Amino acid sequence: MKQHGALQVRGLATGYRERQIIQGLDLPDLRAGEVHSLVGPNAAGKSTLMRALAGLQPARGSVRLGGEELVGLPLAEHARRVTYMPQTLPQGVALSVLESVLGALQASSTGHPGGDSHAAAQRRAVAVLERVGILRLAMEGLDHLSGGQRQLVSLAQALVREPHVLLLDEPISALDLQHQLRVMRLVQELARERGMIAIMVLHDLQIAARWSDGIVMLAQGAVVSTGAPAEAITPASLAQVYGVQARVEHCSGGGLQIMVDDVL
Repeated sequence: MKQHGALQVRGLATGYRERQIIQGLDLPDLRAGEVHSLVGPNAAGKSTLMRALAGLQPARGSVRLGGEELVGLPLAEHARRVTYMPQTLPQGVALSVLESVLGALQASSTGHPGGDSHAAAQRRAVAVLERVGILRLAMEGLDHLSGGQRQLVSLAQALVREPHVLLLDEPISALDLQHQLRVMRLVQELARERGMIAIMVLHDLQIAARWSDGIVMLAQGAVVSTGAPAEAITPASLAQVYGVQARVEHCSGGGLQIMVDDVL
């Protein structure tokens, strides 16, 4: 397993024009091989935080990966280390699934220059499509795919780059339950295998608790609770962040069971 060092976020501030969404945010150290989920209500700042970590919008503070400062790096250099999967693929792209994954690989430093031949790049792209479970769609046009299929293609585009840090913004929102669990298992497996840090925005707290090493619960651009799922997801944090009265219990399989009784 490759080791790329921890991701350390300290005093991060970011927003849009005159509006600060996140101010002075700290995260616990996120370590290689781990999966972490950002949870919280709409407009909590989750997607804004992800875009700042990806270098896609200006930020102040410190984001260090293995001791290297990422804030202020040119976008191309930043993208060599951190790959971001947005909520949806762009519309109107006249490419096949395989071509889109090859394009993602070739746009990254792991593909060109100085590395894979075209044949080797194709093998990598095919291997990722097979791992994600969509090899049968390789020659389909992106504009002919369902929303869930497009989401899986977007995941393949991110994974083929083999980033140090993988940022997934709602990667399972358009998927049925079986494919949700497949994606979560795949991300966990690849994080362990590659020594990759995976950070996901999720709305389903049960899934986040089951598949994450750590939870970061956000509200109004600030961290409310963080830690292992059982430490971060509590009746008190659910009341504060979501405004609900809830019970959090351990099920027979060892995971968390979250039962919402009422709205506060």
